[in-house]
Amino acid sequence: MGLPVGTDVPVTDSLHAVTVTADRGVVVSRTDTLSVSDRFSISDVINSNPSLHLGDNGGYAGLKAVSLRGMGSAHTSVYIDGVKVGNVQSGQNDLGMTGLENYGSAVVDYAQNSILFHTLRPVFGKSPVAGKARFYAGSFGTYLPSARLDFRLSENLALSVNAAGIISKGDYPYGDGLRRENNDVSQVRAGLDLFGVMSGGDYHVKAYYNGTDRGTPGSTDWPSEDRQKDMNVFLQGSLRKNFSSLYTLHLSAKGSYDDIYYTSSWGDSRYGQTEVQVNSAHLFRVSRWLGISLAADLQWDGLRSTSYDASRFTVLTALASSFRTGRFSADLALEYNGAFDADALSRSAFSPSLDMRFEAFEGFDVVAFARRAYRIPVFNELYYVGYGNPELKPEDAWMTDLGIDFNRQAGDDWRIKAKADGFLYLLSDKITSAPTPEDPAVWQPYNIGKVRSAGVDISAGAEYRSGSWICALNAGYTFLSAKDMTPDSSTYGSQIPYVARNTLMADAVIAWKGWSLNPVWQLRAGRSDGYGELPDWDTLNCGLSKSFSFGKAGTLTAILSVRNILDEHYEIVSGYPMPGRNMIFGVEYKF
Repeated sequence: MGLPVGTDVPVTDSLHAVTVTADRGVVVSRTDTLSVSDRFSISDVINSNPSLHLGDNGGYAGLKAVSLRGMGSAHTSVYIDGVKVGNVQSGQNDLGMTGLENYGSAVVDYAQNSILFHTLRPVFGKSPVAGKARFYAGSFGTYLPSARLDFRLSENLALSVNAAGIISKGDYPYGDGLRRENNDVSQVRAGLDLFGVMSGGDYHVKAYYNGTDRGTPGSTDWPSEDRQKDMNVFLQGSLRKNFSSLYTLHLSAKGSYDDIYYTSSWGDSRYGQTEVQVNSAHLFRVSRWLGISLAADLQWDGLRSTSYDASRFTVLTALASSFRTGRFSADLALEYNGAFDADALSRSAFSPSLDMRFEAFEGFDVVAFARRAYRIPVFNELYYVGYGNPELKPEDAWMTDLGIDFNRQAGDDWRIKAKADGFLYLLSDKITSAPTPEDPAVWQPYNIGKVRSAGVDISAGAEYRSGSWICALNAGYTFLSAKDMTPDSSTYGSQIPYVARNTLMADAVIAWKGWSLNPVWQLRAGRSDGYGELPDWDTLNCGLSKSFSFGKAGTLTAILSVRNILDEHYEIVSGYPMPGRNMIFGVEYKF
């Protein structure tokens, strides 16, 4: 795990719920904000929240997908600056290919079952130019260069350009003298952000490119020499405009193209995905205590692949009302989601939601939400040759949560935060693969699965600031019983594969006059892979950094992070070993 740069080291995980407005106009208030800018990889971010479960195939090249409270990666949406990241082919966004050097935070939204990444906005001093450059190197032939330049074009306009890369052999040892092979990765990322301010609003335009060549080593039981090349490019923009105290407009649009090319001993294959989306939200302030919003999103997805072609037109609309009076607030919404495929298949669903918050006394809130959510089947589930089932229905989920928030300033130096949530998620019509009646050797997906996910999230944090000293401690625990409740299932009553029943994490930051020490520990226990119980595992990382200020010339920070200090040999996904003890070191220069 990386360390915050400089002396201003915040608590790494904000536990205080923040009310935010999603692009579709639905107001939600059950969120956690995670630090991103001080992390080396997406795995560090996800593992800092015990409610999130990471599917990790190991190394920088391995696929990384995220699930929130056991709902599955296809149910967990990912947003970048308020615009959704789509993958209509498999429903899994590979977060390992997301560079973090330009993002400042990630917001975990429990009610919307999503993660939102926010780009760091430029901060200027007297000079109209600012920037930073990093170069990290680490174990297993790993190099992580990145650079960013910010330009103040005018009082109301700023431009940011950035580039980064990953080079890693990924040949880490595991087992008795064995090494992970064909796990190398070479990646180049580049981006551009234009930030503008106008009368009554602002806008943001983002362009992004990613090109990756990586090995896909397979599992230890079935190793492979297959390769994968990824190319991702998108252009998106968003605008917020207050026309009056009564009406605010939010607009966003995106166009993207993703190309995945597999080179395999079984035959090469290619998947090209095109996506276009236009989103709007209209917010009306009817009175001091009542607000109404109407949102409409239109999206088109097209897939051309070696196996099949498909396209989909999606319509998402939402009508929401926000009620505020004294210490009580409530948000009620009704969302419509309709998907219309090129073969005339259509699926649609309505999703009501209710979100409430009551301030019992200063610094202590009681919160609750309930929401119905649908997951439309993705193209592979419907159309993949020899596997897809066009008769699939959407997965249907009910999500409920009841919790408390505590957030108080204790004197001039201390801030204390705590949170506790109990939740119950019920998922029906889960898409599960099973043998076909005609031929038991041929499997197809069916709507036969049921999942009951119940548990509790508990977290607490304390921060002390006095003079040159900054000390922070966070701890979090999640108990999650995510059980297969599918009738006649061979795994009936068993924990959903890879979802930990008990997750415990703790991290601390101690900073003084440019020095910063940051230990991080996590434990995942009570997991299975569908065939039996898996070993529990825990890891300990520790980072040390020192910043040197050169006045107007900028700041240089040296960083050393030792990861998996106890050399724990573990697997998050069966057959895909994770790296043992390793380190990353390097420098960052900011001006």
